[in-house]
Amino acid sequence: MLTIGAHLSISQGYAKAAEQAVSIGANSFQFFTRNPRGGSARAFDEADVNNLSRIISENEFGELLAHAPYTINMASDDERVRTGAEELLAGDLSLMNKLPCRLYNVHPGSRKTAGVEEGVKRVADIINKVLKPEHDCFFLLETMSGKGSELGVTFEEIQMIIERIDLKDKIGVCMDTCHLFSAGYDIVNDIDGVMTSFDKIIGISKLKAVHINDSMNPFNSRKDRHEKLGKGLIGIDAIVNFINHPAICSLPMLLETPNDIKGYEEEISVIKSLYRH
Repeated sequence: MLTIGAHLSISQGYAKAAEQAVSIGANSFQFFTRNPRGGSARAFDEADVNNLSRIISENEFGELLAHAPYTINMASDDERVRTGAEELLAGDLSLMNKLPCRLYNVHPGSRKTAGVEEGVKRVADIINKVLKPEHDCFFLLETMSGKGSELGVTFEEIQMIIERIDLKDKIGVCMDTCHLFSAGYDIVNDIDGVMTSFDKIIGISKLKAVHINDSMNPFNSRKDRHEKLGKGLIGIDAIVNFINHPAICSLPMLLETPNDIKGYEEEISVIKSLYRH
């Protein structure tokens, strides 16, 4: 089954976001757990979440994807920033146990002046503190584009983090097509090679979701600028090959393209028309 959705706002509630997803032909959606620039999480509303569960059931949704705010930086040089990240993550993971959503996506962070090893240690230490056996979700590390001193740019860096995690069965990965392309993974000309490399280094079983985005910037540019599907330098042919790859086709696919709701509806229609499974 194709699971396709877009990034939607939960400002009016989870159920409203689910209704909006249905209205644009989606059977999933991604949402920020709180303001993407930080702040308090939305107050828990049991009736709203029950309505969300009903809509999911009635419309045969696939997995939803919760996204942590961008302000979380587990690799920061600043201990106060790391402490804040730990507190936000703990709160989000507590919320996840109340939602019909088992995928929680996080950017690993930026290490600034620290080396890769120290950055990896900081990230793993925080995950080990906040991720508990009772948490009923996968904690996903997103593949990053490589701007500045980001961690998670290479499959090797992500695996270095995973190796340090105590609850490895709760750790997964979310691939982003724009980030992969910008980081130097040639998904345009060698998608099989990229996926073989991922499987060898991390393991395909760890791949739990994908972000489907085109890129404004060229291959290996180390810049993170998403573009509408077919309007960027990845191109629609490569996107088609990506979504139909055997390692990808059954995963939740979420759009983060620079679109309004109508644009998302059009792109979802395109993805459906090009999906061959």
